[in-house]
Amino acid sequence: MTQQHSQQVPPVGHRGDAPDVYAPDGSEIRLLADGRHRATRASLVEVSLAPGGVSRPVWHQSVEEIWYVLQGTGQVWRCPDGVPLDRVAPVDVGPGDALTIPTGWRFQFSAGEDETLRFLCYTSPPWPGEDEAQPAESGGLGEPTV
Repeated sequence: MTQQHSQQVPPVGHRGDAPDVYAPDGSEIRLLADGRHRATRASLVEVSLAPGGVSRPVWHQSVEEIWYVLQGTGQVWRCPDGVPLDRVAPVDVGPGDALTIPTGWRFQFSAGEDETLRFLCYTSPPWPGEDEAQPAESGGLGEPTV
C-alpha cells in the first residue's frame, strides 16, 4: 500500500523568452526557482545585460548572491561599505566564472561590447521584495546605461 503525500511535488521552473521583471540595477531577470517552486531558503534567476550595457550601482540589505557566468564577457565591481570607490578594482568575468556579492556591498556590472552578458544568480535568503536593492551613490564602472 502506498502512503498518500499531503503536499504536491514542486513544479519545474522554466526560462521564459522574455524577462519576467527588470532588476533595480536595470538588468533583465528571468525567474527560474523561487517560492512558486517551494524554495524557502534561496532563489535562482537568470540575469542578462545587453552588449555594452552598464548596470546601475546598488547594494542589498539582507541577501547575498552567487553568480555563475553562462555567456558573454564583462566586468564586475564590488566594494564593501565605507571603502572608497577607487580602492577596489573591477574584475573581468566570462563563461565558467563564479563570484559572490556579499550582503551590504555596493556593486555594479557591465557587459562586453560584442555579446549579451548572461549569468545565473543564486540568492539567499530568497529575494524578499522590491525594497531589498538600494541605490548606491556611485559605482566603480562609471555612468549606467540602463
